[in-house]
Amino acid sequence: MRKKTKLQAAVVGLATAGALVLSSGGASGHGYTDLPVSRQKLCQNGAVTDCGDIQWEPQSVEGPKGFPASGAADGRICSANNTRFAQLDSPKTPSGRAWPTTRVSGGQSYTFRWQFTAMHATTDFRYYVTKAGWNQNHNLARSDLNLTPFLTVPYGGQRPPATLSHSGALPSGLSGHHVIVAVWTIADTGNAFYACSDVTF
Repeated sequence: MRKKTKLQAAVVGLATAGALVLSSGGASGHGYTDLPVSRQKLCQNGAVTDCGDIQWEPQSVEGPKGFPASGAADGRICSANNTRFAQLDSPKTPSGRAWPTTRVSGGQSYTFRWQFTAMHATTDFRYYVTKAGWNQNHNLARSDLNLTPFLTVPYGGQRPPATLSHSGALPSGLSGHHVIVAVWTIADTGNAFYACSDVTF
């Protein structure tokens, strides 16, 4: 009897896993940045409240790849075009306050860190930052960003570990509040994962 119960549990477990794969839109990899802390992570850890669905799914900010030539639309970059996560696009938190920022220093090396709930074959990781004098009063658009990434980390189709860190120099000559847009490009689907982090230089 116990063997039969274990077998039934295993079958249910496999069926559940299959449903999760099917419901993920074909991509089995999910992740987000926590260094510098991203908007979705701030919602997940309770530092920012009333964020909606993203508080349960910080790893799910997935949208079309090809940024900045294509990819997530202007005004929807931080949500990766996902209307369920529209709170991430607003220049203010749901409570109307400024997004909390991480203090950084221009021109110095910084260690970026990703957390993955599942891994996926990876083309690269790219990091963009807002320009001096960018418009902080509207949803982020390409016109606010330096569209040349200040850091690109090629990954050659490999799958990342559960936690991945890499370092690079932050741009110099910036001061005050800026947004770093991190883009994790998937090698074998049409998608990428986006994470916006508010920083103070």
